[in-house]
Amino acid sequence: MAAVAPAGERIDGPDGVGIAFERYEGAGPKVVLLHAGVADRRAWLEAGKLLNERGADVVAYDRRGFGETAPAKATFDPAEDLISVLEAIAAGEPVWLVGNSQGGLISLDLALTVPERVAGLVLIAPAVSGAPEISDDDLDPVTREISDAIDAAADDGDIDRINELEVRLWLDGPSAPPGRVTGPIRDLALEMNAIALASDESEQEQNGGRDAWSVLERIDAPTTVIWGEHDIPAVVDTCRELARRLPNCGEPVVLADAAHLTGLEHPRRTTEAIAEAIGI
Repeated sequence: MAAVAPAGERIDGPDGVGIAFERYEGAGPKVVLLHAGVADRRAWLEAGKLLNERGADVVAYDRRGFGETAPAKATFDPAEDLISVLEAIAAGEPVWLVGNSQGGLISLDLALTVPERVAGLVLIAPAVSGAPEISDDDLDPVTREISDAIDAAADDGDIDRINELEVRLWLDGPSAPPGRVTGPIRDLALEMNAIALASDESEQEQNGGRDAWSVLERIDAPTTVIWGEHDIPAVVDTCRELARRLPNCGEPVVLADAAHLTGLEHPRRTTEAIAEAIGI
């Protein structure tokens, strides 16, 4: 069962859910950090502190079923939760959204639906609503092998094995040796993903039928796309296409010796790329 903190700072979601968050207050631009679907806000804590040292007013929060925010009891829209966060910290002021993976998808959806709330986007290996589904034939051989092993572990009900394989895929990256990332970073990745696996919000999340992929050209917020050199090749292909199609996208940033969770693995280098994009 997902861990839920009994106390601590919370933002009220649209249906009263308490959204756990971390804030580093500053006088500079407001920045919201959105985590991947295999992580929670702890993946951003070091980067959040570093951004705050540059003057940014930073918030990182746990989406429903991740970290210390309770799983949903009914269907919900993660973009609506993000709006609740913005209302609590920005009171109508445009905010920079920094989204990793699924966090990038939510950021793009918000930039499409309420562009006046978005000062700019930093998208780190983002998913995109409405993007063509990646089939097994689209995967490189190593990713396909890991994906097949995850399916087999799911058939066996072996959650611990699924956790290990997913961290291998997203933290190490399929092009890198297994166990490339070790120590506290790997331990935290395993802990965060275990909570996500226990809650499994996938059947509860609904995004109102948004299809950002088909209308990327309408999103004119200043944007930077970042990815790690060891990320899944199909994810990198999506990043390249985003950089090509988003009308106000700057030069993409590729981080060496990194995979999908760059903010967790390389917070200082990721912060430098974010700060460059924001201008702080």
